[in-house]
Amino acid sequence: MRITQGTFSFLPDLTDDEIRLQIDYALAQGWACSVEYTDNPHPRNTYWEMWGLPMFDLRDAAGVMQEVTACRDAYPQHYIKVNAFDSVRGFETMRLSFMVNRPDDEATYSLERQDNEGRVQRYALRRRASDASGDARKDAQADAARGW
Repeated sequence: MRITQGTFSFLPDLTDDEIRLQIDYALAQGWACSVEYTDNPHPRNTYWEMWGLPMFDLRDAAGVMQEVTACRDAYPQHYIKVNAFDSVRGFETMRLSFMVNRPDDEATYSLERQDNEGRVQRYALRRRASDASGDARKDAQADAARGW
């Protein structure tokens, strides 16, 4: 299953040229870019690891692309995204966020529903084995370690 978080997540992966164009757009708006990565793409995991510091003073997409490339080289099997932050007083928010790298084998999830007394329904997102070996025990242990 393809993880769909951020802008452009339902489109095919962006090429480096398309990523550079999006970064150019963000910088033209006066937004600061940053690069983040994770191996835990769960929707509740909103705090990804930062790759370096946010680039508040950068005005050239080549600098951001250099950081993206360095992060890809260090973590080729992680999810990597570029964020564009608007620091103008009154906004101070994330204006754009999109994935620039995905692992070769993305995790597969399923949504499970439990019906309880009083018409109460609870939902849980469960990770399933997605690799050819079908190592469900390894995935379950990883989920338990993450508190899923």
